[in-house]
Amino acid sequence: MKILGIDPGSLIAGYGIVEKGAGGRLIHVCEGQISMSQTRPLPERLLAISKELNSIIEAHRPEAVSIESLFYAKNFKSSAVLSHARGVALLSAASFGLPVFEYAPSAVKLAVTGYGNATKEQVQKMVKALLKTEQSFKADAADALAIAICHIHHCRLSPEKKPVKAAALKTEAI
Repeated sequence: MKILGIDPGSLIAGYGIVEKGAGGRLIHVCEGQISMSQTRPLPERLLAISKELNSIIEAHRPEAVSIESLFYAKNFKSSAVLSHARGVALLSAASFGLPVFEYAPSAVKLAVTGYGNATKEQVQKMVKALLKTEQSFKADAADALAIAICHIHHCRLSPEKKPVKAAALKTEAI
């Protein structure tokens, strides 16, 4: 099983691919950050995210995508921009016919560190430990790897987990 984890963002979007190997061993395939200048118009940033994610999917052929679910932020504008970035990631996955699974930030932290309120540093440390590597990962890339690891752990514990259906994705009135 090869999973693409995505930590969406309009300025920095993290991605990471983890494969479940023999005996349940976690294998680091790749990771990175798609970084854009805040001075670029939003549509150009979204297009860059889409192109990069499409290239990653074409190159590595993951079997599924796991993505961080939307959380409620105090700043409406930030939430709206983040929603656009998530939408682009969902569109990229759908364009390749990949099932998408969503996880709350606290569920990802719990699956990786055992603590739902873990810090970014704790997540980075545990991702390194779980992938058995000395390689350091940037925060958004580590978060994306954690999201992929979370899905692999959930599949092991709950194999009946179903992907998010496009029709089931609803926006809530604010």
